[in-house]
Amino acid sequence: MNSTTTVITGGGSGLGLETARRLVRLGQSVVLVGRDEARTRAAADSLAALAPAGGNAAPPKTYTADLEQWSQVRFLAAKLAADGVPVDVLINNAGAAFPGYRQTADGVERTYAINHHAPFLLTHALLAEGALTDGARIINMSSFVEKRGRLDANDPDVAGTSWGNRFYNQPNVYATSKLVSLLAARELARRLPDGMYIYSANPGMVKGTAINSNAGGLMRLTAPLFKPFAIPVEEGVKTPVWLAGALPAPQPSGGYFTQSKADMPSRPAQDEALALRVYDKTAALLGIEPLKK
Repeated sequence: MNSTTTVITGGGSGLGLETARRLVRLGQSVVLVGRDEARTRAAADSLAALAPAGGNAAPPKTYTADLEQWSQVRFLAAKLAADGVPVDVLINNAGAAFPGYRQTADGVERTYAINHHAPFLLTHALLAEGALTDGARIINMSSFVEKRGRLDANDPDVAGTSWGNRFYNQPNVYATSKLVSLLAARELARRLPDGMYIYSANPGMVKGTAINSNAGGLMRLTAPLFKPFAIPVEEGVKTPVWLAGALPAPQPSGGYFTQSKADMPSRPAQDEALALRVYDKTAALLGIEPLKK
């Protein structure tokens, strides 16, 4: 019997690397995706000795991609498929919060590009390539701060470019990008092939991750205020690890999970009409054929 294969974006450090450690210890094969080739390779090497004796997991593999760029996300999906990697679990862990407004080469705001577009595009590209296995699980790392997100329900900005014309509040940009991603996952759950699942995992406020003191800007200034309430990274990965392997598959697909159980996101995140608009607008922005309902 082959080991389950999990692909983890942002796997070279922080939550991604700790998630990989847990899964390797459980006998899973892991594939780490990172922007820095050397750091990602070193992270994979550090996992090799953790696999259970006598297991059949493959040695950790690595791929390099800058998920801020749509072309590299598409290339990553094509490369995984060409290499015959069976993606049983996709953990869209890579995330960012930038201190100021700047557009990517694709003409979208950077935070949205990594937190929303990359998971959406990678999932659809892997589906199109046939790389996701029949019972695949997609886990998007979410955040409790999505409750601070604000969207125009009639015309949601899925590109993030509206922040170029108003005060760029870093925490609110991050929160709204997570809200948009959560809504898209809710609608995608209705469209995935039977047997596939998608989840949004809230790790909580985790110490030492890039979405606090390392983010720069306002988030760096306010990080000391929240430090007493932050949890260790070992605690933060419990929910995605559980979602990756729990049997039977957790319900509901498209749901939001905290502390290894279904949780209630913000009211806008539960708006099915808004979820449909976000999904359709994101697919159009990225040039993706929407999945049929």
